[in-house]
Amino acid sequence: MHATENGSPQAGVAQKPSSGASTKVTVATLTMMVIGSMVGAGVFSLPRRFAQETGVLGALIAWVVAGFGMLMLAFVFQRLAKRKPALDAGVYAYAKAGFGQFVGFFSAIGYWASACVGNVTYWVLIMSTLGALWPALGEGDTWVAILLSSIGLWLFFLLIKQGVKEATAINRIVTIAKLVPIIVFVLIAIFCFHPDVFVDNLMGADYAGSLMTQVRDTMLVTVFVFMGVEGASVYSRHAQKREHVGRATVLGFLSVFAIFASVTVVSYGILPMGEIAALRQPSMAGVLEAAVGQWGTVFVSIGLIVSVLGAYLAWSLMAAEVLFVAAKDRDLPKFLAKQTGDDVPVNALLLSTLLAQVVLVITYFSEEAFDFALDLTAALSLIPYFLAAAYALKLVVTRETYLHERPRRLAADAVIAVLAVVYTLFLIYAAGLQFLLISMIFYAPATILFAITRREQHRRVFSTGELVLFAVVVIGAIVGVVGLAQGLIQL
Repeated sequence: MHATENGSPQAGVAQKPSSGASTKVTVATLTMMVIGSMVGAGVFSLPRRFAQETGVLGALIAWVVAGFGMLMLAFVFQRLAKRKPALDAGVYAYAKAGFGQFVGFFSAIGYWASACVGNVTYWVLIMSTLGALWPALGEGDTWVAILLSSIGLWLFFLLIKQGVKEATAINRIVTIAKLVPIIVFVLIAIFCFHPDVFVDNLMGADYAGSLMTQVRDTMLVTVFVFMGVEGASVYSRHAQKREHVGRATVLGFLSVFAIFASVTVVSYGILPMGEIAALRQPSMAGVLEAAVGQWGTVFVSIGLIVSVLGAYLAWSLMAAEVLFVAAKDRDLPKFLAKQTGDDVPVNALLLSTLLAQVVLVITYFSEEAFDFALDLTAALSLIPYFLAAAYALKLVVTRETYLHERPRRLAADAVIAVLAVVYTLFLIYAAGLQFLLISMIFYAPATILFAITRREQHRRVFSTGELVLFAVVVIGAIVGVVGLAQGLIQL
């Protein structure tokens, strides 16, 4: 039995045996995993994505809403890490523990897919950055860009295959290095700040809708840049102490929140929002060039490449980790549980790279490759986030692990869980039906992995309730395919 914070036994949690010589990492390394996961491609795209939707006021409201909501999610992961320390790869494991194996499968596969699609945005943005110098790369969506990105995918596969210890050490160094150009950008933008331009951008441009619409339309990009807040939880089996998981989660979140909000707001003091909205990605480079000249683009471009490669490394590790732990728990086919002698889940890593390769090819047919991949990444993560928050709420309602807690602790955790559930539901609403249907197109065929798992265990593939859920997913997938075929849903 495990103990809760105040020493009382934690109901329903059994001690897991060690799975072998697993590499253990410190709280500092876990924090760097969180920061490294969140600070990637998204921060360099923030000026344009926000300027396309809203002005200063809407941006401030959006960051308050997103920051508060994601902080509640960070607290959820913090508390779940303490109360359910035996659950590895948190996002997936919490959904399974709370709502059954099939729901847990969808959470695992959705979170895994969002990580893989997110990795594609990194390569698209790198090629778009280099495209300013080599036009053949376009905005990361030409055949030349796809070819070079594919080479990069497989080179990183070979790097990570060498060992988790080496990969996490590289990630820690890169995370520190990539924060420098972002902080320098903010400082230069403050020095070159034009109050009159900022005031003109205050209420938004003519193309922006109502304030509520403006805020809603920025939500997916805020989800994308905050993805990774659960990084320490996903990588929890490698933590030296389980309490380090929660500490790293909150420290990582607070470290990057100020950076993201600052990058967005100071940009409104450099250029009119209509001009920012027309910049090519990475738009941070265009903003800095307007402030200091051509060297600003070069400076940001170098910082972006370092940043994105570091984030890609972190997300590749986390994507493979989710598949590996699910397979170890016998919720995915057993071939995904294979490890090398260096603690690398090699087949899970291979499948993750293959999915990223497929999505990379699909971006060739998209009108806005980067924006499509970014929005799809965020949309795929919403259901797993919602299920984790709902599990925290379920623990409070059933009082599991709270039998000997003070009422004040129970009330505080209840408020956090409710707010996190409300926030994730709002995100699903803000994403819209389009991306929900596209995600169903992925979920439906991916269920083959679930069927293989059940057959390996000589079990019935679906219970009655699981069959109903699967039918809903298939219907959603069919509607999504018809929408794509008729042009009602645009890639």
